[in-house]
Amino acid sequence: MIFNGLRITILNIFNFQTVVVMKKLLEIKSHQIQLQTRYKQLVEQAYNLRQTDHALSDISEYKAIKLLNKLNRLKYLSRETSRPRSIG
Repeated sequence: MIFNGLRITILNIFNFQTVVVMKKLLEIKSHQIQLQTRYKQLVEQAYNLRQTDHALSDISEYKAIKLLNKLNRLKYLSRETSRPRSIG
C-alpha cells in the first residue's frame, strides 16, 4: 500500500512540474507576440521614414534589430523549456 501512495505522490509532483513548465511556455509565448508586434511596427516605421528622414529610419531599424535578437533568444529559451525532461 505504501507503494501506491508513493506512486500517486510522484505523479502529483510530475503533474505540478508539467503545469509550471506549461505556464512558463505561455508567458514566453505571450512575450514573443508582444515583441513581434513591436518589431513589425519598427520595421514598417523604418521603411516609411527611409525617404524622408534617414536618421530616424536608422534608429527604428536599429531598435528592430535589437528586438529581433531578443526574439531569437526567446525562441531558443522556449525550445529548451519545451523539451521533455528525463526523470531520474
